[in-house]
Parts: sequence; structure tokens; C-alpha cells
Amino acid sequence: MNIGFWDWVIIAGYFVFTLVVGLWASRGAGKSAQSYFLAGGNMPWWLLGVSMVATTFSTDTPNLVAGLVREKGVAGNWVWWSFLLTGMLTVFLYARLWKRSEVMTDISFYELRYGGAAAAFLRAFRAVYLGLVFNVLVMGAVSLAAVKLGSILLGWPGWLTLLTAGGITLIYSGLGGLKAVIWTDFVQFVLAMVGSISACIYLMNLDSVGGMQTLLNNPLVSSKMDFFPDFNEPGSWIPLLFVPLAVQWWSSYYPGAEPGGGGYIVQRMLSAKNEKHALGATLLFNVAHYALRPWPWILVAFASLVVFPDLGSLQRAFPNLPTHQIQHDMAYPAMLSLLPSGLLGLVAASLLAAYMSTMSTQLNLGASYLVNDVWVRFIKPNSSEKQQLSVGRWVTFLSLVLGSMLGLVLQDASQAFDLLLLLGSGTGGLFLLRWFWWRISAKTELIAMAASLVVAIYFTFIHDSICPWLLESHQKLIFGTLITTLIWLGSCFVLAPEDEMVLNNFVQKVKPGGPGWKTEWMGAEPQGNPFLFQFLAALFAILSVYGMLLSTGTMLYGHRLEAILLAAFAIVSGGLCFRMAKRGKLWQ
Repeated sequence: MNIGFWDWVIIAGYFVFTLVVGLWASRGAGKSAQSYFLAGGNMPWWLLGVSMVATTFSTDTPNLVAGLVREKGVAGNWVWWSFLLTGMLTVFLYARLWKRSEVMTDISFYELRYGGAAAAFLRAFRAVYLGLVFNVLVMGAVSLAAVKLGSILLGWPGWLTLLTAGGITLIYSGLGGLKAVIWTDFVQFVLAMVGSISACIYLMNLDSVGGMQTLLNNPLVSSKMDFFPDFNEPGSWIPLLFVPLAVQWWSSYYPGAEPGGGGYIVQRMLSAKNEKHALGATLLFNVAHYALRPWPWILVAFASLVVFPDLGSLQRAFPNLPTHQIQHDMAYPAMLSLLPSGLLGLVAASLLAAYMSTMSTQLNLGASYLVNDVWVRFIKPNSSEKQQLSVGRWVTFLSLVLGSMLGLVLQDASQAFDLLLLLGSGTGGLFLLRWFWWRISAKTELIAMAASLVVAIYFTFIHDSICPWLLESHQKLIFGTLITTLIWLGSCFVLAPEDEMVLNNFVQKVKPGGPGWKTEWMGAEPQGNPFLFQFLAALFAILSVYGMLLSTGTMLYGHRLEAILLAAFAIVSGGLCFRMAKRGKLWQ
């Protein structure tokens, strides 16, 4: 490592600057729960979109990408690129509906869409599960990446990294709420992008790497460059491409890519000025997340194959790290340790910014669930605004402690990723359809969650020890999704639907459209079929972003003609997207 005086100055300066921005943005944020958890509901699309991107860019994201590329090649990224499908459906089908619902959290939605004791129980259970259990898992994975970053780049023990960066995050997010989180996200995103691109350019030109052309001609790298897996090998293309595009994107509930929208994505949409700003923010997020950011991480992962070709070389380079932390996802921070003084401080600060942006959002989101959907709804309905804010700050502190403790014991970023996918497998289809089909009820959701939990426990802890035929992780996802989906779908036709008054009130307020509601609830329908055009707009948006993503990679590989053709495809698809959106009444 070359960390020196000016690196420490840059890192300290970033901490101070972030704290100042957070405290400035916190002015007036503590007046009410609505201002604390939804930033007053008056935020512009560009700021919310950047905040979504910053939150999704956590310290563990480039680590995860590096691990995927080293083990499975570029094609391994389809495991998360596939979530673009649900992201664009959220933009064009669900963003306006969420804003129209006027709920405080996506958990509050349950007692708008459903009614009775089952809806109340569902709201309480999901609030505790997502606000505490699920949230701590996410923060644990993020904290693990920060621990590895601090160990490799700063020489800090894990507890010191989490205490320093987590403590500053706790101050501005606890005092300023979502408004402070969103404004600091903007600063953190700019710094994170500058850091990742600068690091990529420097590392590509190391003598040991030899520049772009030499790197791409290296046999260790050339075998990893294909955008798609080998279609002659079912063991390759089925788990890497088919399962993510055919099953995973709609079946699993994963942070930032929830089917139909959820979590911090919905929180940002509910914070928007109006429906157009909610839609615009989510569109910006999906374009930037999938088309703008991946390639600097991928190129650094390529370079790591030359410098650290295997886990043994990583262990030899960092002998003081615990053996259980030496995984392929460590290659990204290992490469950053080769940066010169000055640039090293900038990049270290940028990755700490990525950690802090994600943690601050998860802290505020988890607190919003536990305060609004548990404390106010079930424990103390008449609590004052001051009491709600006080509870929110204590919950924020507790969540940070639990997430940080988990980060100190996890071993690999993919552990949490695989577990989160399996825990929610099969429930995603329900989240997509509950806006458009009257037969889905609160009891249906409860059955889906119970089935998903039982299936996840079975495939994680039981199946491999009792069955002679073992399943790969993608096969477990397929079977888990199929079993859970068949159970909840069948229950829709067995259980009674919600009371007609509840359903009618929901339709009248949200105006979801589509064919899944009784005619008498819908009122006067607009001319034409806007639902179909909205779906087509999402489809063309997906094609456009994939075109941008692959065009950038093809250009970096040196194939200019193919890059130009892919760019033209992206532009045409984008034009068709906006035309369909206009016909789908999305710009009115």
C-alpha cells in the first residue's frame, strides 16, 4: 500500500464535507415524521434518481462484480443485469401508482389494498421482517465489503472502519432523515463515479497489466470476455442467462429490484413532487445503474486476473487478512491497493461514500417501517411527532449496530446475495399481480410468505443432507419459485377475496387499470388501451438499456462497427419507448 499523508487528508476532508452537507440538509427535516421519512414529499426527479443510484452502488457492488467476472466471466453479470426487467416495469407500470397511493411506506400499502385482521397482521409482520431482519442482512453484506476495504486500503481493523464511517452516517441520517440522506447521496454518487473511473484508467496502464489491448489479449482475460455464456454448454447458459431472464427477475424480492417496486425505491417515489417526477426518477435510476456504471468495475476485474490470478496469490499479497475473507470478491479492493498516493485516498473515500450512501438509506428505511407500521399503527397510535422521531432515531442506532456486527462475521458478499434471492423466491409474481387482480388477498400473501420461508429452509439446510440428487443454487431457485408460485396461485381460487368495498376503494384511489378488475369498479375508462402501451414502453426501454450496456463493452473491446450498430439499436429502441409511453398516457 502507498497510503500517505495526502490520502488521509482527502479521506478526512470527505468525512467532514459529508457531515456538513448532511447537517445542512437536515434543517427542518425533524419537524414531522412525514418530513423525516419522506423528505416532505416534494423532491425533484433528478435528485431522487441519483439517490437511488447512489444507494444501489454500495461498497460490496464492485466486489460482487469482480467476483462474478473472475469466476464466471462477464456473462456472470446477468445474475443482476436481469433485474433491469423488473426495474423498467416499475418505471412504466407502477411508479405512478405508488405515488397515487399516498401511503407513508410500501408496507402501509397492505391496509390500502387489503382489509381486516389479515391485512393488519401482514403489515406488522412485513414491517418487522423487512425493517429489522431483512434490513440487517443487507447492511451486513454492505458492512462486510467496508471491512475488506478498510483492511486492504487503510490498514484498519474491521471494527474501526465501521465505527468511523458508520458513526458519521448515523449522525447525519439520524438528525436529518431522508432529506439529508438524499442530498448526501448526490455528493457521494459523484465522488463514487469519479473514483471508480479514475481507478480504472490508472490500473489499466500499470506495467503489470500493459494497457487495454494487452489486457484483452491475455489468455486469462480473453476467456472471460464474452457477454453471453456458451450456448453449447447447458451447464453454463442455463444458470447464467436463462434462469435470471426467465425466472429470477420476477420471482425474487431483492433490494432495489423488488417486483412492482418496494423498499427504498418506493420511498423515493413517494418523496417525489408528483407522478411524473416519480416516473422520471425511477427511469434515471435504471438507465444509470445498468448502462452507466458496470464497465469500470469489469475492467478492473479483468486486470485483477493478471495481477492476482488465483486465491493463493491474494493470500500471499495480504497475509495478515483472515483466511475466510480471502475470496474472489476481494480482488477489487486488492487492485485498489496498487493505486498511488493521492488517487488512493480519492478512491478510498469514494468507496466509503458508497458504503455510507447505502447504509444511510437502509437505516432510514428500516426506521420508517418500525415507526410508521409498528409503533404508530399497533403500539402507540396517539404518539406525538416528537415521540415518533425519537423512536426512529433509536431504531436507527440499533439497526446500525446489528448490521455492523453481522458484517464482521460474514465471509463472502455472494453469501448474502444468494440467501436473499432464495428467501423471496416465488413471491415476486404476487407483488406484480396484486395491483391488477382482484382475487389476490392478504391471506394469499401470508400463504406465499410462509411457503417461501419453508421452501428456503428446506433447500438451504435440509435437502442436501437427505436427498441423493443434489441441486445447484439455480435449480433450487427454480424449484423454490415453482413450488411457492403454485401454492399462492392456487390459494387465490380457494380463499375468499377481499371485501368488495375494500377493492372498490383501492381501484378508485389508485386507478391501476388493466383487465383484472370488475367493470363496475373501474369507472370511465380512457380511450384505447394505455396498459398495453405502458407495457410496450417498458419493453423498448429494456432493449434500449441493454443496447447501451453492450455497445459500451463492444467499443471497449475495440469492435467499433458492432458498437455503432448496438448504439443505433439503443437509440431506436429508446425512441419507440417514448412513443409508446406517450400513447400510454404517461406524460399527461
